[in-house]
Amino acid sequence: MALLEVKDLHTSFFTDAGEVKAVNGVSFSLDRGKVLGIVGESGSGKSVTVYSIMQILAPAGKIVSGSVKLDGQELVGADEKTMRHVRGNKISIIFQDPMTSLNPTYTIGHQLVEAILLHTDRNKQEAWDRAVEMLRLVNINEPEKRMKQYPYELSGGMRQRVMIAMALACEPDILVADEPTTALDVTIQAQILELMQKLQKEMGMAIIMITHDLGVVAQMCDEIVVMYAGSYCERGTADEIFYEPKHEYTKGLLRSIPTMETMGQKLKPILGTPIDLLNLPEGCPFAPRCENAMKICIHRAPEPMQLSDTHRASCWMNVKAQLDAQKAPESAQAKKDSASKAHDEEGGEA
Repeated sequence: MALLEVKDLHTSFFTDAGEVKAVNGVSFSLDRGKVLGIVGESGSGKSVTVYSIMQILAPAGKIVSGSVKLDGQELVGADEKTMRHVRGNKISIIFQDPMTSLNPTYTIGHQLVEAILLHTDRNKQEAWDRAVEMLRLVNINEPEKRMKQYPYELSGGMRQRVMIAMALACEPDILVADEPTTALDVTIQAQILELMQKLQKEMGMAIIMITHDLGVVAQMCDEIVVMYAGSYCERGTADEIFYEPKHEYTKGLLRSIPTMETMGQKLKPILGTPIDLLNLPEGCPFAPRCENAMKICIHRAPEPMQLSDTHRASCWMNVKAQLDAQKAPESAQAKKDSASKAHDEEGGEA
């Protein structure tokens, strides 16, 4: 059984302007010890999907329908007491900007100890010792000294390490990393990713990596979900997504990143702007920006097509390719029959 199962999840924000369908029918599963990447541009619903799972949505947000099961336990509709036990103990999150996640008026030690006391049965001294141990685990030098410092006294990379230590202090089954390296320089990014991979192997936890950086996904993830306009457009293993993309949006994302083959050439961006989630189109949401869009793409949304045991994509181009493949043998047979008929007629005339 999968550790986490999300089925047909719909989450909306109810505003004065109307209903914003931020997550629109997302489904995926996550096994123990695996790394799942969720990618897509800003506003595609990546973070809201995870916030829905943890039920830490803004007041205007609400799960409209769907199912979220953690170890077989249904979380949609669960009360706050149940969710408080799940957060931290079962699922922990590293937010995008550690400076806004850490309280500037409290020391690092105070915040780490508070999190440990909230989610475990340890006393204050045991919680302090655990916090120091976690800082040492994430390679922060002089952890006893850092415990007495404030967030502004640490560098960006060290603050992010503190957030990782806080997230892992209660040994969760799933670690959610929401753009964990966005605000860091390239060298620190590499160190943070290497640290997360090391800790994941040591602790045997699963990771959900939310990012728009396909390089991070290629380095860390076993499976990838590509999201656009609140729904997933493609899902598969890292190899399938990078080497056999089957959705035009995925192909566009891959074309827009530099490679050895494209050095010295201009990158090809995805033209246009994301759609308005207040007014979702009746067809494929990516159709207005797709250079291969057909008439059916505008008027009818494609259903997810199973391309392999692990690969699914929602794109009419796959349906077209399948129909063309079916027609090809028929066309070849028709040509063969026509040639045979012509040959017989020539023989008869002779």
